[in-house]
Amino acid sequence: MGDNLLLRHHMARLGLTKTGLARELNVEIERLTGKPGTVSDRTVHNWLTGKSVWPSAKMRISLKAVFGCTGPDLGFTPPAKSRPVPETDVNRRSFIATAIGAAAPAVNAPRRIGAADIERITARFAAVVASDHRHGGRRSIEEQAVAFADEALALQESGSASQRVRQQLYGCAAAFMSSAMWAAIDGRRFDSAIRHHERAAHLASMSGDQGIQFRIWSHAGSLYRHMRRPADALAANDVARGLPITRRDPMFASLAHARHAAIHGLTGDHNAVRHSISRAQDALIRADANVPRPVWLTAHYDQAELESLSLAAFLALGRHEDAEACAHRSLALLRPHMQRSRAITTARLARAQLGQGDLDPAVTTAMGIPAALAEHPRVAGMLDRFGTALRGTAEGSSAVRTWHDFIEDTRRTST
Repeated sequence: MGDNLLLRHHMARLGLTKTGLARELNVEIERLTGKPGTVSDRTVHNWLTGKSVWPSAKMRISLKAVFGCTGPDLGFTPPAKSRPVPETDVNRRSFIATAIGAAAPAVNAPRRIGAADIERITARFAAVVASDHRHGGRRSIEEQAVAFADEALALQESGSASQRVRQQLYGCAAAFMSSAMWAAIDGRRFDSAIRHHERAAHLASMSGDQGIQFRIWSHAGSLYRHMRRPADALAANDVARGLPITRRDPMFASLAHARHAAIHGLTGDHNAVRHSISRAQDALIRADANVPRPVWLTAHYDQAELESLSLAAFLALGRHEDAEACAHRSLALLRPHMQRSRAITTARLARAQLGQGDLDPAVTTAMGIPAALAEHPRVAGMLDRFGTALRGTAEGSSAVRTWHDFIEDTRRTST
């Protein structure tokens, strides 16, 4: 029995105290099981001191959701006489078993599948969306979403249901796959994202749910934009823009036009960017806030996100002054829980300031991103590109030395 230094390191990396880690784990356990977690400071203390060396499978899944690491990576030691099951297998099997147990008791018994089952699955989808906004890009979110999609499809075989309920189950499965797709995009796992898109699009076509079809094809547009394939991105986003739901609800139309603007930025078409942003803004103004909409849309899209997508478009065009203005407006409007979005927007702001020759303000802005968020794959890539651009602009300057020292100090702290 000894001190668990690896766990201490990872807690310090995320700035977590014993109480903070216990709180995070209880949230993840509730998302996993549907019941509040009971992790206490004492539980964490026992891990740190080595009194408890191998948490339960449920706890290891929750720890991985928080840290993105397996049990051994966190300093835990499996029992010598048992063969440790890979975390990915435990993760997938436990999520499916637990979720089906909570969402569909006696799943093998003949029964009628109804609205209550859909409501329970929908609540889990809301939790996946919330986890994505808090953590973003984690492989554990991707795996969780895939497991819940499997759960929704398993219910198809567990009993009788009306055609409407079966379509809703396909819609739930498609929704989870779209979240898996987005987590893969955000984590820069583009091959996985493409595979998830294929499955999500197939499930959505069977659901008849235009809202989730919009999400999937809009995500595809974002996927190809991040892969710097603007022709494919425009084609995918055109599928989303062409759905009837964009004519019925201006909120959907606004998001479609805003993402089109960001894609047009890659093509260098200034007029198309301006036109798409204008259409997005007009549609957002017309959108009735009292109309019920999917949780994935209301939790994500608003004026702050429109400004963020406009920022991406103007940066791609090299219109740095316009980009900076959009960044400041987005940061002022972002909801408090959108910490990953705040880090992404801040990184873009630093690039916009650099593009205007404001070296010291740009470095100060980039250094202001919290260390834990700077490790997010998407943010880390943006900061790497910022450093490259800074050196290319002002090699040998005090700003470059400040940035170099900051990066070196950050690396020493994290090792």
